[in-house]
Amino acid sequence: MISGNPLLGKDESAPAQLFNADGRSPFLITGDHAGNAIPRVLGTLGLTEADRARHIAWDIGVRELGMALAKALDAPFIYQRYSRLVIDCNRDPDHAEAAPANADGSPVPGNGMLTADELVARVAAIHAPYHDRIAVELAIRAAAARPTIFLALHSFTPTLAGQARPWHVGVLHDGGDTRFAKALLAALGARPELVVGDNEPYHMDATDYSVPRHAYPRSLPYAEIETRQDFLTCPAGVAQWCETLALACRTALAEYVHTGSGF
Repeated sequence: MISGNPLLGKDESAPAQLFNADGRSPFLITGDHAGNAIPRVLGTLGLTEADRARHIAWDIGVRELGMALAKALDAPFIYQRYSRLVIDCNRDPDHAEAAPANADGSPVPGNGMLTADELVARVAAIHAPYHDRIAVELAIRAAAARPTIFLALHSFTPTLAGQARPWHVGVLHDGGDTRFAKALLAALGARPELVVGDNEPYHMDATDYSVPRHAYPRSLPYAEIETRQDFLTCPAGVAQWCETLALACRTALAEYVHTGSGF
């Protein structure tokens, strides 16, 4: 068992993984939904293999994109390897979607009769350690007087509930220091071949957890980036989108600095 929590066996991976720990740029990249693993004790949550591979279980391509972008931007990448259907690390644990009983039309039997104690165990084993690891990294950077731009990576399915979603990429933002997010929107929007969503296909709101928890109270510039999943299913697509996002992030960083951020 990991840290005495019965949900994860001692041979199962810790939820928070750190890639390119020595990255020296201002960027810190996170991936809340980068994996679709399920703790062995939970079996398959009653899901078929096909459902465990769908977007309902994870953000397809985010792990690969995050690693590529971490290299390109010389940034650390902290990502979470367990399925969002076990516990969604971009939701408050008390939120109804933290461990949903139904996801985009697919029942999740393992969550149907979830008790309060079982939810607490999932939070203690996965959700809390992941966010604690991000908080530790941010504290280390702050103690070293290192500036930080918080990049939260996600991916989205090109259709949802039968509706096509025309965007190639979206930038989500709401409270806090939105200057970098808006500069990133401008940088991506300058590419005429891209359909860029401003708070699309999702609007950052009270359902989001990671950015409000980590970026807002520290007054960190941030952006939540949503890339369409069908672009990230092969190495060539990941490489192309890494190049696109890295260029846009560098351009947005230059604009952010130019506007007098204090970096």
